[in-house]
Amino acid sequence: MSYRRLLLASTVLATLALAACNQPSAPSQATRPTRSDGDILASIQAAGDKEKSVIDVHPLRDPGVASLQDAAQADVRTGQFDAAAAKLDSAIKLSPNSPDLLQDRAELAIRLKDYSAAEQLARKSWEIGPRLGPLCARNWQTIQELRDRAGDQAAAATAGKWVKQCHVEGVPRY
Repeated sequence: MSYRRLLLASTVLATLALAACNQPSAPSQATRPTRSDGDILASIQAAGDKEKSVIDVHPLRDPGVASLQDAAQADVRTGQFDAAAAKLDSAIKLSPNSPDLLQDRAELAIRLKDYSAAEQLARKSWEIGPRLGPLCARNWQTIQELRDRAGDQAAAATAGKWVKQCHVEGVPRY
């Protein structure tokens, strides 16, 4: 009888071991679905649009820089991303410490699939920018989206917390 029990136990263990090998695993990084660049850019814009804090800094625009920025936006609307990038790069040379130009260029870098440059530009924009309000939210949403795209969930979660810190409640007016 003990031989039969031993045989039955080993058969059950072998079956369980094979069943465990057959279980579907969690999706790997390679099979994890990635969001489209359009979805990423929509999230970035939404972060800035929904940020309704009382802090919204709009520096005076140099006319030459403004015309380059407007022309770049027109190029983006017509899908001429390389031409838009060249115009924004020229504008940044004229005004290298303009956080809004740097963020616009970061978003354009996403369209051009230069994700590393996009993250660097967003970080630089935040470093020299107002650190509150819509631009801040766009900076950190860009970083969050790109860290998530890279599979760095911890950094994406941290960036998500920073997006929320861009909001400052206004003074109640009665």
